[in-house]
Amino acid sequence: MMNSFKLFFLFLLTSFTVSAQTPAFPGAEGFGKFARGGRGGEVYIVTNLNDAGPGSFRDAVSQPNRTVVFEVGGVIQLQDRLSLSENLTIAGQTAPGEGITLSGNGVSFTNANHLICRFIRIRTGKAAGKGIDAAGIYQGHDMIFDHMSVSWGTDENFSVSSMKVVDGPVRVTIQNSIIAQGLQPHSCGGLVQTEGGTTMLRTLYIDNHTRNIKMKGRNQFVNNVVYNWGGDGYILGGESQYKSNAIVTDNYFITGPDTKGKPFTRGNENFSIYAKNNHFDNNRNGKLDGKVLSKDAYGIVTWLEEPVPNFPELQAEPAELALKQVLANAGASFPKRDAVDQLLMKELKSYGRKGKIIADESELPVGITQKQWSRDPALDTDRDGMPDKWERKKGLDPADSTDAGQFKLDADYTNLEVYLNGLIK
Repeated sequence: MMNSFKLFFLFLLTSFTVSAQTPAFPGAEGFGKFARGGRGGEVYIVTNLNDAGPGSFRDAVSQPNRTVVFEVGGVIQLQDRLSLSENLTIAGQTAPGEGITLSGNGVSFTNANHLICRFIRIRTGKAAGKGIDAAGIYQGHDMIFDHMSVSWGTDENFSVSSMKVVDGPVRVTIQNSIIAQGLQPHSCGGLVQTEGGTTMLRTLYIDNHTRNIKMKGRNQFVNNVVYNWGGDGYILGGESQYKSNAIVTDNYFITGPDTKGKPFTRGNENFSIYAKNNHFDNNRNGKLDGKVLSKDAYGIVTWLEEPVPNFPELQAEPAELALKQVLANAGASFPKRDAVDQLLMKELKSYGRKGKIIADESELPVGITQKQWSRDPALDTDRDGMPDKWERKKGLDPADSTDAGQFKLDADYTNLEVYLNGLIK
């Protein structure tokens, strides 16, 4: 009896501690909501588009406890796969022009614990060779990816997966993002296979032949849009004997020119699902007029009448409104969308008439912009990531770099975080 009381008290204490945490940024949701990033640590300003060396992005993410801001915008050609340290905030919204694109290889977020990554494009490409994930997490915890554009992987586009589901990544969110155009012959949205908890929220999966997513473990899949998949949409475990739990609600599945498969496939009794209000538009008539899927559409699964406990609460919307949010905001849309994401949005808005699963990014009528943009370094005298003009307006000292990590403007976020969060309207 005493042991039970102690366990109950510990549960209450843990619940209180979690609820008192600070979200990564206003609008952060899901399992990765409380990632700390580089809060209060060093500020590193990326000053060039070199693959390596001082002032490069690779150098910026090589050490922990940093907030990475950008004085340049454009394409960084990765010669080798990029790996990140832990406790990092990557503020892609600070880059001028069309922002930052990582190309030529992929990015490993494995063990990049407490990562906040926002407004970055990863466009790997055929030249990277076979079997390259554009982005992948195989271990690690507390990560949130917001407004990412990830495409052209030659294996998976964005995987959150481990060979052993129980040892996989823990507490990961991908929200407001675009996962697009995995390259054939292995065109895949991503493996999401972990018991540690993943949230996919308001994200567009488009022009991936299969695995939109393939899931084993514990997953929230809410307010997403899946468009022009080929063989498989959301894979319900893939005949796995592992016991999975998923909440899948208010998503929109829209067939395109290449779609031959169903929105939900390859389930069995080991896959437990709470699903409602998932829409399916399969008439390719150029209009959004899908219908809510019936239970039969999910195939053989264990049907849950109530969501499983211990999942984060999300600010979900009806599927039609979520689709509008995706059209307006998904991907690395600040400072502006690049030509690739603009093309993808045109495909989506055709509601079935346009779209293509590709084997080489050169098949597209557009490509990544090679132009470089730069910002005058004199705008930030003390090199603390906050412009002088903004600091003066907020009563801070443009000559004092230590105030970036202070909490003068907000009790929960540092002065630098207040600036970074305020860039997003």
